[in-house]
Amino acid sequence: MPDTSYTIATVLVAAAVTRGLRALPFAALTPLRESSTVQYLSTRMPVGVMVILVVYCLHDLPVTEARAAAPLAALAVTIGLHLWCRNALLSILGGTATHVLLASTVFAR
Repeated sequence: MPDTSYTIATVLVAAAVTRGLRALPFAALTPLRESSTVQYLSTRMPVGVMVILVVYCLHDLPVTEARAAAPLAALAVTIGLHLWCRNALLSILGGTATHVLLASTVFAR
């Protein structure tokens, strides 16, 4: 069985390392907030991520088959709602509801 002072020192070192690791992101965040690169990426990344997700979801879609109509209609509804209302939440919910409705009823296998 380890000595009591050894156990206490181990717990204190572990606590200090944990505290330091939790504080490190906040310390690194301060210089990043003034970075022009991070500010540029914060305006461009959301659109880039959405484009990557759309390409990933639709890259295997056989557009000549009937089952492709549900995702393509949902994509059209999402884009239309976003251009009309400029509300991301409404666009995502509307596109998701369209896809679920079409895929489970009209274009069910």
